[in-house]
Amino acid sequence: MRLPYDDPEDRAGVTIRCQDNASVGVTFSNRFGFDEDIVHYAVELRAPGLTARVDEVAAWSWDSDLVPFLAGLAADYRGWDGERSWQTSDRDLALSAVFRSGGHVGLTWTVRPWPKAAAGWSASVTTWLEAGEQMASLVADLGHFLAGEQR
Repeated sequence: MRLPYDDPEDRAGVTIRCQDNASVGVTFSNRFGFDEDIVHYAVELRAPGLTARVDEVAAWSWDSDLVPFLAGLAADYRGWDGERSWQTSDRDLALSAVFRSGGHVGLTWTVRPWPKAAAGWSASVTTWLEAGEQMASLVADLGHFLAGEQR
């Protein structure tokens, strides 16, 4: 099955495409780490008329990680009420999730380089995925990417 984020040209990262509009997407790439405690990666958002990128999002091993957050969403494939949210400790990447009828999850990805700067900026895109298999595959693919494993 071809998933909306499965891009055979992008083996070094993970690209999530909105199933409602394939021109809207998020790419995780350029993973690097200096030691076991931290991994850095780039996140790029794309939509018609928008490209926004943060080059060094940091994921600390002791911090609340993105993959367990997404795994919780995938486990609740029958849905939930309200919005669920997650962000890095530096607040340069944030994610909010909503469930809509028909079994779809809306993931709103927000990047904020220099989140503490007075003149900072932010950009967001929303990708819609199927709550079941697509979310579970996203969890596995991002887990492999963040762990530095080739898939």
